[in-house]
Amino acid sequence: MSDHTHKHHSHSHTTDQNHSHWNEAASTYNSKFAKTIQQIIDEIQKYHEWIGVDWAEDSDSETEDSSASPKKTVRLLDYACGTGLVSRALAPYVTQSIGVDLTEGMVKEYNTSARNQGIPETEMVAVQGNLIDANKPNPPELAEKQFYNFDIAAVGLGFHHFDDPGLAAKRLAERLKKGGVLFIVDFLPHQHFPTDGEHGHKAAKTVTHMGFSQEEVKKMFEDAGVGAEFDYKVIGKGVVFEDGEKKLERSVFFAKGAKL
Repeated sequence: MSDHTHKHHSHSHTTDQNHSHWNEAASTYNSKFAKTIQQIIDEIQKYHEWIGVDWAEDSDSETEDSSASPKKTVRLLDYACGTGLVSRALAPYVTQSIGVDLTEGMVKEYNTSARNQGIPETEMVAVQGNLIDANKPNPPELAEKQFYNFDIAAVGLGFHHFDDPGLAAKRLAERLKKGGVLFIVDFLPHQHFPTDGEHGHKAAKTVTHMGFSQEEVKKMFEDAGVGAEFDYKVIGKGVVFEDGEKKLERSVFFAKGAKL
């Protein structure tokens, strides 16, 4: 999941702001937001059955004998992946995670983290790319077969940074196999982040939407052809983002729908 991430549908001023902010933030992102990231990972794992994917068996539960037989393939597209929040959360249940992010800095952090954990590229890898540029329906960097037929496409805290979330949902739906699931984590509707002055928050300049209601997300999923078995769940008491002395509390939702 994009941890607190970003991606946009056309090469706009917003896209440039996203790229420069998140590229700069990449190297300190995991340490700065460690508590928040872990909180969201824990919630995703708690509700992984609710997401509705026919997951691969958790390898920890396999016996010596069964590990010799091939495991069912379950592939995750982690879009606007950031440093890999969603990939880490769903790692026990999938056989391959492919992250895509707008910024080379986040891609590098994602890949460095995976290699440091001893996870091979065949199981977890990120690439730089933009799937939601309105002027490029088929970006060449994401044209290979490996970027299609996913069991699940997920965006963690990324939709509120997209210029056109509806287009994002459509483009992600195109990458799913029939019956595949689109899963997003984002904020409920809220007031704008302050962008400057004493209580300003640097990431605020990259925000284009102040959260999403259940009705908005349901329509977005239905219009994208992923409205089957739609559900929207508000998670706990929300999450707190701390940036130095500043604290921002946001209520978070999970939404999921299957490709018709």
